[in-house]
Amino acid sequence: MSGMGRRGFLAGAAGTAATAVAAGGVAAGGVAAGSTGAATATPARRPAAVPFHGIHQQGILTPPQRASAFVALDVTAASRVELADLLKTVTERARFLTTGGTPPDPGLTAPPRDSGVLGPTVVPDTLTVTVSAGASLFDDRFGLASAKPARLRLMDEFPDDALRREVCDGDLLLQVCAADRDAVTHAVREIARATRGGMQVRWRQDGFVSPPRPSGTPRNLMGFKDGTSNPDAGNAAEMSRLVWAKAGGDEPAWVAGGSYHVVRVIRMLVEFWDRVNLHEQENMIGRRRDTGAPLTASAEFDDPHFENDPTGDVIQLDAHIRLANPRTTDTADQRLLRRAYNYDGGLDVNGNLDMGLIFVAFNQDLDRQFVAVQKRLTGEPLTDYIQPYGGGYYFALPGARDSSDWLGRTMLA
Repeated sequence: MSGMGRRGFLAGAAGTAATAVAAGGVAAGGVAAGSTGAATATPARRPAAVPFHGIHQQGILTPPQRASAFVALDVTAASRVELADLLKTVTERARFLTTGGTPPDPGLTAPPRDSGVLGPTVVPDTLTVTVSAGASLFDDRFGLASAKPARLRLMDEFPDDALRREVCDGDLLLQVCAADRDAVTHAVREIARATRGGMQVRWRQDGFVSPPRPSGTPRNLMGFKDGTSNPDAGNAAEMSRLVWAKAGGDEPAWVAGGSYHVVRVIRMLVEFWDRVNLHEQENMIGRRRDTGAPLTASAEFDDPHFENDPTGDVIQLDAHIRLANPRTTDTADQRLLRRAYNYDGGLDVNGNLDMGLIFVAFNQDLDRQFVAVQKRLTGEPLTDYIQPYGGGYYFALPGARDSSDWLGRTMLA
């Protein structure tokens, strides 16, 4: 790294990180720090199931589980009927996997009906499978052009991005989250087995949520709490205003109950970040690293009261928290529901640490919320230490109402 500045490092960093994502990435947390590899006995348990049926899909308002996989797929189904069959199959598998149970016995000569990764009985493990559609699904293959959500498109490339399109976008996105890594791996594998021939993986990134340390909001890999000012997912009125799409106007009727789903894979250039003094790090973010409190306050969830610091004497005017959420009347409807995951892909081909953030957000209006916020963040000081390179825009389908319903039915009606 001698003689190479941050920006000179980025071109190689983006390419090698993308290679890791295309290969599936490597999620951290598989072996606890300091583990000797010896097996440890744990009590048998049957973790709670997250209800599958409803107006909305789970995995949106659901509190983020510890492990995740984001799998973007290109649909290879040859017709609208085959696409419907594909979505019915995904729904059936997700319904079973999130509920749990014992797979049927296939008999002596047939392959097993389950990989056995979770043992003879599938435990739900708080699993959620959220299915979202990308803009490319609405091309002329399936006659869906008139059904496309009004603001859905290929992911924009902002001035500070270095997107690699081979690890962006996709016809469908599966967001698979669970309490444990093996439940996520099992679900991805079982859905892939059942849909072979109907879709193929375009890119994948696995992630994890760190436990709160010492308390409060979990931290990202820059050491700062991530998501402190998220809207309250338990506030139905706020979710109706900020998350759930509305039918009418330029939006097709079927979008009601769904949400615009943004995923951005952002590499953190931690070798450079770790050389920055703490005072400068905190000024770039606008919060204290230890407590997560705004620099103008004393506790994590305190209001920063930007109005009392109009010239940025304490929280600088280009600090991340000030740009992302100015807390004004005019920007109140630009807030979005975040669901962030860390990722650790090991090393790139140059021996540099490949790690960062899977930024995930759900919003009612892609342009009013995510795009408006991202434009404000253009050129912020933090851009010297991060490199967005993958992900996409998607639309999370409305939920399956009951056991006879399936994800995407209203879209294809």
